[in-house]
Amino acid sequence: MPNSKNPESMEMYLETILKLRQNKSYVRSIDIASEMGFSKPSVSIAMKGLRENGYIITENDGNIVLTDKGMDIASGIYERHLVLTKIFENLGVSHETAETDACRVEHFISEETFNALKKHAEKYGEL
Repeated sequence: MPNSKNPESMEMYLETILKLRQNKSYVRSIDIASEMGFSKPSVSIAMKGLRENGYIITENDGNIVLTDKGMDIASGIYERHLVLTKIFENLGVSHETAETDACRVEHFISEETFNALKKHAEKYGEL
């Protein structure tokens, strides 16, 4: 988990960078600000923290790239998001609510509980 006063926020930034990267080859601060609904100065401050902690690299042209360390965290959070969304939907929760709730839960659920939920869903063919 990122070394920060607000690890959930840092995880959200890393996950957003990953998701943006899946849709386009170039990710800039303005793309992140637009996607998350944050101001560009807020995103710039967050990117500085992510750079200082070794989670991202900002290339000379402004392109933001996840380091291996950043990718590990981002992909783990994104996997949690996808799995939890699917589990909630299988329980009868609407897609929109499942997405919102998964986003909230993914940052706080323990590794043990997440793995147990994932194993259970896989066992019953729900993933």
